Amino acid sequence: MTTLNPPIPNVRPSHRMDPPPLANGDRMDREEFERRFDATPGLKYAELIHGVVYMSPLRDEHHGEPHASIVTWLGYYVTKTPGLKFSSCPSVRLGVEDMPQPDVLLRIPENRGGQSRRTKDGYLEGPPELIAEVSASSTSLDLNEKLELYRDRGVKEYIVWRVLEDSLDWFFLESGRYVPIRPDGGSLFKSRTFPGLWLDARALLSGELARVFEVVDQGVAQSDHASFAAQLAENRRGDAV
Repeated sequence: MTTLNPPIPNVRPSHRMDPPPLANGDRMDREEFERRFDATPGLKYAELIHGVVYMSPLRDEHHGEPHASIVTWLGYYVTKTPGLKFSSCPSVRLGVEDMPQPDVLLRIPENRGGQSRRTKDGYLEGPPELIAEVSASSTSLDLNEKLELYRDRGVKEYIVWRVLEDSLDWFFLESGRYVPIRPDGGSLFKSRTFPGLWLDARALLSGELARVFEVVDQGVAQSDHASFAAQLAENRRGDAV
């Protein structure tokens, strides 16, 4: 009796398996993180901090509205300061194990003397001058691992809006460590990197954007802002990046 061997299925071998989806707590380097991020349909928010993946849902009340307010504040300042760039939730290459996704950042483009640049594939690389995070469920991460990362990579100013505590922290990089900026009169913060970038924290926290804009107008009316804007124009080299 002749035994027939079952037919061998015609399967073309794959030289590279499809990457598994990202999951909170995964550990990997930045190259693998980017590969999985790009291969995950519909993924909008994930970041890599010290080789660990962080993913979390974003609520409207504790993140969406505050995020919109702080973006609006920085955007208003940019309209008064030609030459600067700001961005909401970009992925930033900060090292072989780090690709955070800040809520908002403000930067001086490379062609105007800044320390970050836009790569050919559209990512930001290097530390922006200012990063702001809206913090609710992520407060521990924002004030520990992220603070250490931004400090060590040279982000000059770091803002954390602690939504559930109705409070705001603003740090300035000085001699390799973050020093808190103390507000004038208990509420008025003034950037040390961006002349004229003033913030009435009390107004921001309470959603009084008209007052927030009014204080920015006061800041950009100062002579140091005019000098800063002139310097940005003078430093321009080629197209903005």
